[in-house]
Amino acid sequence: MANMKQHKLGWIGIGRMGYAMAERLAQAGCDLTVWNRTRSKAEPLAKSGAKIAGSLADLAACDIVFTMVSTGKDVKEVLFGPNGVASKGKAPKIVVDSTSISLEESAEIRQKLAGLGVKLLAAPVSGNAKVIKAGRLTVVASGPKDAFEAVAPYMRAIGQGVSYVGEGELSRIAKICHNVMLGVVTQSLAEITILAQKAGMKRHAFLDFLNKSVMGSTFTRYKSPALVNLDFHVTFTPELLRKDLDLGLGAGRDFGVPMPLASLTRDMVQTLIGNGYADQDFSTLLLLEARASGIKLEPEHVEVGDGLS
Repeated sequence: MANMKQHKLGWIGIGRMGYAMAERLAQAGCDLTVWNRTRSKAEPLAKSGAKIAGSLADLAACDIVFTMVSTGKDVKEVLFGPNGVASKGKAPKIVVDSTSISLEESAEIRQKLAGLGVKLLAAPVSGNAKVIKAGRLTVVASGPKDAFEAVAPYMRAIGQGVSYVGEGELSRIAKICHNVMLGVVTQSLAEITILAQKAGMKRHAFLDFLNKSVMGSTFTRYKSPALVNLDFHVTFTPELLRKDLDLGLGAGRDFGVPMPLASLTRDMVQTLIGNGYADQDFSTLLLLEARASGIKLEPEHVEVGDGLS
């Protein structure tokens, strides 16, 4: 078992994801100091053993600082801004960024950190707050191998799977590929679930079979309650999915890879947005498919496990 107090850790960003990830580090007994723009959101983490930083510059004394904020602009602000981590001339040894940002922004931040003698590990994640609580979050990382080896024990405390894919920004590409599959699989799931229903099956019965088969996955099980009971509270918006499909198709053009399924799915997600589903979960692709098939869906009011708990 790794010594969880070997490094002083800093954490920036206590949104839904950031809170759940930082909480797992604190509960694992790490020496953790957290900072959030709205301090009150970070304060409950003190119960799990985290310290609350008064300023970003306080985190410069840490060995490793994690960032989980909203945008690339926010990452730059918290690291390099007038009140940022590096604003007093000191800096941590390693920064681990799990924010969803572009390859270009990631490369720019890497270069700026290198100028301060800091290594960047780009570490996007797969999952949401519920997945993190179940200990099922997965992380893909790229950057210097020695930085990855130093950080890996802490990532394993946050989730179940940590993959190193190489130098530079490769992990950002891996995450884009992952989210392209997310869209394509969900569109396929919508089509076959509506086909099964129109042929006379209950959605819960069909999905029960699918989830027990070799085609079932953590994801199909996790989405089944939404598809059965039509609870589409947001885990990921159609607009965010469209952005990732566009990034995937852009990478396909850059690298000369045909992506016909991703291209069709992107059009379906655009249709979903145009039909007014933008503020619900992207799994409302099921509702769009039902409308196109001439059927009106009703919740089945059946208790369906999500495979996580």
